[in-house]
Amino acid sequence: MRIQRANSRFSFRRRRRRTGCLPWALLLGVIVGILAMSWTWLERRLTSVAAPQTEPGDLVTGARDAFARGDLDQAITLSRQALGLAPQRPDSLVLLARSLIYRSYVDYDTEQDRVAALELTSEAIALNPDELDLRATHAFALMANRQPAAAADAAEWVLERNPEHAFARTGLALAYGVAGSYEIALRESLRAVRSNPGLVDAQRALAITYADSGNYDSAIRTVEIALTINSRLIPLYFERALYALQIGDADAATAAYMQVLTLDNGNVKARLRLCELSSLLREREAAIGYCSQVTQLAPTWADGWFQLGREYFLQGNFEAAQRNLNQCARLQVMQGVAVEERRFECWYLQGQAAEIRGDCDALIATYNEFRAMALDSSIEQTWTYPPEGPPGCTSATGSSP
Repeated sequence: MRIQRANSRFSFRRRRRRTGCLPWALLLGVIVGILAMSWTWLERRLTSVAAPQTEPGDLVTGARDAFARGDLDQAITLSRQALGLAPQRPDSLVLLARSLIYRSYVDYDTEQDRVAALELTSEAIALNPDELDLRATHAFALMANRQPAAAADAAEWVLERNPEHAFARTGLALAYGVAGSYEIALRESLRAVRSNPGLVDAQRALAITYADSGNYDSAIRTVEIALTINSRLIPLYFERALYALQIGDADAATAAYMQVLTLDNGNVKARLRLCELSSLLREREAAIGYCSQVTQLAPTWADGWFQLGREYFLQGNFEAAQRNLNQCARLQVMQGVAVEERRFECWYLQGQAAEIRGDCDALIATYNEFRAMALDSSIEQTWTYPPEGPPGCTSATGSSP
């Protein structure tokens, strides 16, 4: 028999192509499946490493560390995150309220934080009335919102159950100070410091009560102790400057305000204080510079425009004074500031500048605006002209209020 090699090779090649394709496809599918499963597993591992589950306790620790280094914004953020995970956790609530209260003293636009802190503690003790730390923090928040009687009651409730609760005694001391009972405030502050000398709140309260009693040297020494505990807590520097000014130490006050700007370069309140201090020292160019920065950084803050206008008035630039004081008055009206709380000098000095310049139209308009405010509300300040009008102006303004 003769073998047809060509046909044999042809048949063999056809069988390889027909039967070999399926195993290769299966093998390729297996490999792709393994790779997909491996990639999914690896992705999950990487995700779990990159975004670990944060526990509330870790967030509270981070918030406490942030407060210790003066980073109140971070302390507030982390405390809120901890509360989001564990809404009834007392240490988160205490730290958040405390941080809000201290931040309320940092700048011109943070005062509302004190109200937020009081709302927070009020809600917290309604749900957990027997928690001592919450009650003590509530007393601290009440004091910050100028409610000394309620603050004293809340603090005493805690001290009846734990006489060594330093934070509650701190709130009690500050409440007595707000009420004007300075001797009792000093006694309670000293007891709070003895209970916990490392508590920055207690040292700060003692400095405040020394200052309220007129003992500014002791107040300075005590606030400096507080600064050794927390050297980045901005409200302490404002208080240090205030006490220095009471004894005429302008250099120390300037250094304290400059330290605020070192810690918070955008701080508007510190710039306003430097403007006021420069004006007091008759450093006119510096005063204008600082107040101009205030109006640039906080164009809706009437106090900045008042201080800048006042400084121009003192320098004899009455046109600039009139313009800036007018802005101060307009902002207060536009923002709906209660008449009793408005800064009267924005109208009076503006009118004086207009009178000096002989700008009768502006003077009469400003004077009549003041008269309208005086008619609608009871204000202590007086500003009157004769019935025939301001001197040098022929237009009558009518009878004085």
